[in-house]
Amino acid sequence: MNQFVDLTGRKILITGASSGIGKQTAMTLNGLGADVILVARREERLKAVLSELEGENNAYYVSDLSEVNRIEHLFKQIAEEQGKLDGMVYAAGIAIYTPLKLFKPDKIQEVFNINYFGFIESVRQICKKGRYNEGMRIVGVSSVASMRGDKARLAYSGSKAAMDASVRCIATEVYDKGICINTVAPAMTETEMYLEFMKTNGMSSPKNRGTLERQYMGVGKPEDIANAIAFLISPAARFITGITLPVDGGMTTS
Repeated sequence: MNQFVDLTGRKILITGASSGIGKQTAMTLNGLGADVILVARREERLKAVLSELEGENNAYYVSDLSEVNRIEHLFKQIAEEQGKLDGMVYAAGIAIYTPLKLFKPDKIQEVFNINYFGFIESVRQICKKGRYNEGMRIVGVSSVASMRGDKARLAYSGSKAAMDASVRCIATEVYDKGICINTVAPAMTETEMYLEFMKTNGMSSPKNRGTLERQYMGVGKPEDIANAIAFLISPAARFITGITLPVDGGMTTS
């Protein structure tokens, strides 16, 4: 029986690849046969991830995707050095939690630059003629925060909701190029962001207990999200586009 998700010979770019979901996605996709191109801000971490990958055709690029006006140069360089791509996973992002009364426009801009504007510009660049192979697939890492309200998360939730809404529109524009685009929406997952949350709130805090009551399957692992991404980035999901897939341990059903 053929492997259901087989990425052999496919070249996939992953942003936010130095840690968390992005790093695990790189490891998972590479394990399924893909050559991966890593993008993140911290070179030492990128080197460490690269050293764990199999094969000789993986690469990394140091870039801060919140500097949106530099993304065009990045993708031009990648296209020239790596050739056409078969997919992109946009896992770069930040979470800043600030109550409305303390929010300033520059804080909202900071979150949207990386979570939303960087994503849209990356999609725009990779969809240019000559930069992708037929059947290219794009997956953005969103969040269940895009679907539910929570105190002090207006910028983070808003940026992820904007990503999801835009993907539904982009899907209708790029389908005739043979491109599919989707997002995954994780809930609480064991990443650095989760550990910071635990440090601030504590395991037994009312906020944490409330989250886990709704997320009744427990806290997710980065590999849970990476596995969903692997499916959506693969040819097996060729008939799926413009959707947001919750990978949330039951959060959105409770």
